[in-house]
Amino acid sequence: QVQLVESGGGLVQVGGSLRLSCAASVRTFGSWSMAWFRQAPGKEREFVAGISASGGSTDYPDSVKGRFTISRDNAKKMVYLQMNSLKLEDTAVYYCNKRAEPQWTWGQGTQVTVSS
Repeated sequence: QVQLVESGGGLVQVGGSLRLSCAASVRTFGSWSMAWFRQAPGKEREFVAGISASGGSTDYPDSVKGRFTISRDNAKKMVYLQMNSLKLEDTAVYYCNKRAEPQWTWGQGTQVTVSS
C-alpha cells in the first residue's frame, strides 16, 4: 500500500517562503508523474503543481506560476514544493499524490498558513 507523508508546512507572513516535502513509499515511484494539491477550508481540493516522471517537465496553474516550483528526487522517492512570495490565498492544507486519477490514498497533508 502506498503511503504519502507530507511535511514542511507552517505559519509564514505574506511574501514569505516555505519548502514542502513529500515522502512516497511506492516501489515504482520513478514511473509516475507527481503533483501537489491543496485544499482550503470550505473549498475543493485543487491542483497546484505537476512534474513528469523524469522531472524534466513541470506545469502550474496561473494562480501559482512564477511563485511555486516543484521538483523531485527519484532516488529518495521525494517530491518538493518551493513556495515563494506567499499570499493569503495560499493558506490551505497541501498534499502530494500522483498526477493522474485515480490517486493513491491521500496522506495527512501539511498545513500552510499565510498571515498578514
